[in-house]
Amino acid sequence: MTSSTGREFTSIEICAGAGGQAIGLHRAGFGHLALVELDPHAHATLVANLESQGSWSWESKNCDVLLKDVKDFEPYRDLTKAGLGLKERDLDLLAGGVPCPPFSHAGKQLGRDDERDLFPRMLELVDQLKPRAVMIENVRGIKDPKFADYRDWIEAMLQGGRYRDQDGSMRTEPGMGYKVCEWDVLEASDFGTPQLRPRAILVAFREDVLKDLKYEWPTVTTDQPVSVAEALQPSMLARFEPYFEGAYAEQARRGYERWLETAKRRDSELHGKGGGVAPTLVGGSKKHGGADLGPSRAKAAWKHLGISGMGVANDPDVCAKKETEGRDLFGEDGPMLTVAQAAIIQGFPSDWVFSGGKTARYRQVGNAFPPPVAEAVGQSIAEVLRAHRELGREPA
Repeated sequence: MTSSTGREFTSIEICAGAGGQAIGLHRAGFGHLALVELDPHAHATLVANLESQGSWSWESKNCDVLLKDVKDFEPYRDLTKAGLGLKERDLDLLAGGVPCPPFSHAGKQLGRDDERDLFPRMLELVDQLKPRAVMIENVRGIKDPKFADYRDWIEAMLQGGRYRDQDGSMRTEPGMGYKVCEWDVLEASDFGTPQLRPRAILVAFREDVLKDLKYEWPTVTTDQPVSVAEALQPSMLARFEPYFEGAYAEQARRGYERWLETAKRRDSELHGKGGGVAPTLVGGSKKHGGADLGPSRAKAAWKHLGISGMGVANDPDVCAKKETEGRDLFGEDGPMLTVAQAAIIQGFPSDWVFSGGKTARYRQVGNAFPPPVAEAVGQSIAEVLRAHRELGREPA
């Protein structure tokens, strides 16, 4: 099943969040038939953008945005738009950023023993849909030695092979007819995103699609990472400038100049060594208070960039209305980031809107897969699918 109205390939994405991966895949030519997300705020974000973004008109007509636990997602039952005609082996790509906490260095790394682990459900969906390609994104921690047996099991389920089971015995799986072409780590700062955000990504193709074709892993797109100073200067000036006249004039001018000088100095100090790039944004846990920019080490890194990591700033209009300038802009450690600025750090387009209150919106941004990285992986997958189609192995 392929699109004849502007989208080159079809995809279904689980654990879609606020759309970071969806944006990247969309840019790479994929038309989404379904975006599945459990969080109501993130779901509202997806719905709002598909309805308002002109470039997403195909998805607004053809994509089911489902507020659903992926464990309850049944593709042939739940797709009610263009997916009604979806048949086994029709889908071009099944993608998903399955939950990271089971494998994150910031957590207990319980792996398969964590109830949030959705690798098994992802594999069930692969078996149901039998897409031409599979893309699974997670934190770098999944590549740790302690998860080697679990990775072997995942690969064995896809392509067949032996693995060590939890009881220590060796077992063999026949596989589902896929070839795992790559399972490696990509760094967001290598793709024009001003942030250190390593992500482990698995790419697999159905064997009948890949055959003698060669899959090429994405290559670095920038020689020198984009710095925080470069990325945030326009938005930071826009926040400070309204206060350049009036009661806060001296404080505002000094605050903006101090931030810019600090951020540029960090960029200069680290030029050629990664630049003044931000540490990994974190979305935080719903169980623990409001949003901030992460643990003590991350906050210290933000301070070197002239930014306070102790919280998230109000949007400029809310800041003016509630008179929170002292906290949001003029703090001793520098200004706090707004949600919109955090979205810049993640590589979201400026017109992508987030639903919910400040904390809910920040968590959506902090938990996202950077769109530029998703786009690079999507393009690498699309090249194989395109070559497969051009060889006439399947009708377009």
